[in-house]
Amino acid sequence: MTAKTNATTCIRRADWAIVWDEARGGHAYRRGADIAFAGGRIVHAGGRYDGAVAREIDGTGFLAMPGLINVHCHPSGAPIFRGFTEEFGNPRLFYSSRHHFRQAFVTDVAAQQAAARFALCELLAGGVTTIVDLSHAYPGWLDLLAESGIRACAAPMYRSAEWYTDTGQETQYRWAADDGRAAFAEAIATMDEADRHPCGRLTSMVSPAQVDTCSESLLRDSIALAKRTDRPLHIHAAQSYAEFQGMTRRHPGVTPIEFLDRVGILDERTMLGHAVFTDAHPWLHWPTRRDVDLLASRRVSIAHCPTVFARDGSLLHDLGIYLARGINVGIGTDTHPHNLLEEMRNAETLARVAAGPTHSTSTADLFACATTGGARVLRRGDLGRLAAGARADLALVALDHPAMQPLYDPLRSLVYAAAERAIRHVFVDGRQVVEDGTVTTLDRAEAVRALGMAQTRIAADVGRHDPEGRPIETLAPRALPIVG
Repeated sequence: MTAKTNATTCIRRADWAIVWDEARGGHAYRRGADIAFAGGRIVHAGGRYDGAVAREIDGTGFLAMPGLINVHCHPSGAPIFRGFTEEFGNPRLFYSSRHHFRQAFVTDVAAQQAAARFALCELLAGGVTTIVDLSHAYPGWLDLLAESGIRACAAPMYRSAEWYTDTGQETQYRWAADDGRAAFAEAIATMDEADRHPCGRLTSMVSPAQVDTCSESLLRDSIALAKRTDRPLHIHAAQSYAEFQGMTRRHPGVTPIEFLDRVGILDERTMLGHAVFTDAHPWLHWPTRRDVDLLASRRVSIAHCPTVFARDGSLLHDLGIYLARGINVGIGTDTHPHNLLEEMRNAETLARVAAGPTHSTSTADLFACATTGGARVLRRGDLGRLAAGARADLALVALDHPAMQPLYDPLRSLVYAAAERAIRHVFVDGRQVVEDGTVTTLDRAEAVRALGMAQTRIAADVGRHDPEGRPIETLAPRALPIVG
């Protein structure tokens, strides 16, 4: 199933298709649909396509859908922690255990490259065609994104301070002598390089790392850069109990969201990573309830990544309120796995847990967040939909997969049962990047092997970096003991 992207390809009579219904401004099902694309763009999505076709794909037994958009992921960092961090979480300080572990589990460039290659395979195989890649710049980053065939917004992170903890009970900060200016300069150079990359699928985003690790001066310069270069901006904010308490000590009476507004960060170009711990979160018992309204009035977008928070025993309260206030929400995987379909399932399930019998979210809402919500974050009206003129980023789902059966509603079957297992073919810019479930642009088997070797190598060196000299088996004991 290979063809030149400039020749017209037509998916003929897909049993089901999720097309863009312009009249109602949303996704809709269409039966027996033709989807035609050429030159990287969709030229037809609907009934019979009668134009000249160089290649036909039989759509019988398939659901055609727009490619998913992952607005918040860390491919170069997260996959190597698989098996170590899933059960971390300290109820007295949300991220302390993870901080303590990562101080000792020190990755290097080879590990970052192996992790990114592994994650990109996982993303593509799961039907994701566009990502916001939140990484600290590393050698070969942009070329690897280009090689994978994915559409990517490179978001090189920088900050004024690093987190660390001595006791595991308090987040502390090691402030850089230059206020993070060297990292900021490197990020600017990387963003410029991404924007002019010859593959044509890379863009960039201004990405001060976290609200509590960036000085006010660095934040003001970041929003000025975003406005001057017309780029979107991302920052992690309101992401933990510890962050909220720390920021309100630094700025008495001012929540992290209010602080960002005072600095000038909150506007329609800005996406906040998580925005879970607003002043309305029940854990905080804060006297005001202004944050969510402030986010709505400033037209800020939110990157919602529920799985990692659920692992630590927390959740956003609640997604339905954010959507009802008109806040744009995109879906991200954050750590691992990089499985956006499972993330959508968790987002809907946990939204119901948070809201109880008054829940107001739906499968359609979550699918919109993972497609057009992400496109709005990137200010790309040509992504996240099957419609003439949109980029040819799409996936074909095998309806005969057992997890898709019995078939009444294919989207529900995909999100709540089959997930990535039913993804069969994926196209980005009209180029096929997954064929019969196999990533065609990267060697997935080699990526798995390389990441495993990197994890073993770094885990063996943990005792040298841990302040107490503890081995990996002590810092991250296995779920079950090894006997015999």
